[in-house]
Amino acid sequence: MSDCVFCKIIKREIPAEIVYEDEEVIAFLDIHPVTPVHILVIPKKHIPSSNDIELEDEKVIGKLFSTIKQIAKEKGIAEKGYRIIMNCGKEGGQVVDHIHFHLLGGRQLGPKVV
Repeated sequence: MSDCVFCKIIKREIPAEIVYEDEEVIAFLDIHPVTPVHILVIPKKHIPSSNDIELEDEKVIGKLFSTIKQIAKEKGIAEKGYRIIMNCGKEGGQVVDHIHFHLLGGRQLGPKVV
């Protein structure tokens, strides 16, 4: 999608501090972090929201979770714990219409949703 900010990051039209990338997934630092570790993990395929995930996307969705696990370990937050958040739709807090997981950690997180 030509006006999607995350698609522009994937195409290197917008800079981002990339921490992981392969053929299907890219992960980069959030520009407005709410925790010491705040990384966005997204598929390179443009999927607007979790409501738009199709059966053919199962593999990449699984890949997102294995990538999150790997990054959490590399960033030193796997042992103490971390939070994974995915927002869906405007009322769910989704700002960019491209599915993405927020990987949050590096401090004690309470029960309150950030």
